[in-house]
Amino acid sequence: MTFTPTELARRLGSGLLSFPVTHFDRELNFDEPAYRDNIARLGKYEVAGLFAAGGTGEFFSLTPSEVDRVVRAAVDSAPEGTPIVAPAGQSTAAAVEFARAAERAGADGILLFPPYLTEAPQDGLAEHVRAVCAATSLGVIVYSRANAKYTAETVDALAEDCPNLVGYKDGVGDVEAITKIHARLGDRLTYIGGLPTAETFALPYLELGVTTYSSAIFNFVPEFALAFYAAVRAGQRDEVRRMLKEFVLPYVEIRNRKAGYAVSIVKAGMTATGHPAGPVRPPLTDLTPDELAALTTLIETVAGC
Repeated sequence: MTFTPTELARRLGSGLLSFPVTHFDRELNFDEPAYRDNIARLGKYEVAGLFAAGGTGEFFSLTPSEVDRVVRAAVDSAPEGTPIVAPAGQSTAAAVEFARAAERAGADGILLFPPYLTEAPQDGLAEHVRAVCAATSLGVIVYSRANAKYTAETVDALAEDCPNLVGYKDGVGDVEAITKIHARLGDRLTYIGGLPTAETFALPYLELGVTTYSSAIFNFVPEFALAFYAAVRAGQRDEVRRMLKEFVLPYVEIRNRKAGYAVSIVKAGMTATGHPAGPVRPPLTDLTPDELAALTTLIETVAGC
């Protein structure tokens, strides 16, 4: 099944989103069999979409050929009807090639990462997005973060110019910016929470029209992640606060101990729950044994949730 951009936007906004890790062996090579098994495992849960080789999937450490292998493996291994969103990024020219390769691989959409390294004005960022949207018929989601923070005016113009621009993922946490964008565009786009450990912002963001978010913890505690999402959507504030206090906030404390741990801690969680995905690649580093032990103890408190 292939989703049109409109169908993709509707589907992604209807439920929780999963950003699977990318599996590596001891020599840091892509472990495709293990990755395929994990995609099949995650796809059995009620997720609205799987984002292959995204930020949690260490897109920044993969070669273009590896990204293609990861995306193809996800497309082949996910259950029928589960959208697969592939990454595009680096330079504008490279992002165009990533988008075209993703479409050839059978992906359903594109998550467009910020341009590599350089700062850029709003009109330059707009051209970056236009080039990728023009290169593919797939639905495109822009990722606003780091050196690519899109203003409401820019997003509005892009939505007018690019029919296949279907989503806006926020990795900044600027409530005023989200409010302005949603006020201008309403339901024209699907809005995705994309901050590290997005659960911490899920409840207030729902009030701003952000109906879904990227859950990294879904990789290793999927039942808890889905229960948390359900509580958010149901407006069960007391339950959300309880789950934040008992698991999410202590988890964030471990995550914040070192730069890059937002990805490393997810792979550690996979190890702790019996679904090892191998080490992270440099420049990231793995959790220490003591940190892994603390995380394992924390996970045990929500086992079976």
